[in-house]
Amino acid sequence: MSAHTPITGRLSRAGITTAVTAVTLAGTTLIPSATPDAEAATPANKALRVAASKKGSPYQYGAAGPSRFDCSGLIQYSYKKAGKKLPRTAAAQYNRSKRISVTTRRKGDLVFFHSGGSVYHVGIYAGGGRVWHSPKPGKTVRKERIWTKNVRYGRVR
Repeated sequence: MSAHTPITGRLSRAGITTAVTAVTLAGTTLIPSATPDAEAATPANKALRVAASKKGSPYQYGAAGPSRFDCSGLIQYSYKKAGKKLPRTAAAQYNRSKRISVTTRRKGDLVFFHSGGSVYHVGIYAGGGRVWHSPKPGKTVRKERIWTKNVRYGRVR
């Protein structure tokens, strides 16, 4: 008897049992969402999680955590917790990172905001065109849509 009943097109009891057995024996290989994310353990993804955990922390010029941050302080703190040492300012972080294109950016990469040739702000790419950052006085660490095309991307090595 086949797994499908020819008249109704429904799975027979034997077909259901065979399908359940195959999934059980195969483990997680048939369930993509259950497979571990290979990127989860990278320093970039660890840094992204650290930055996200600081949501709501107030901006303070020159602060590098653990409870107050300016933009580059948030990035330096997040990557330090992920095991990577970065310089203190956005411009120095830009100079230290590997340049990447918008098409190759990944979660955890750095987003540098610039005016002309000067980098004035940095955040950490969160995916979906969004960035975690500590914006300015009176604001808190937050995730926002990238609001300008005047950005460059960098990857921490």
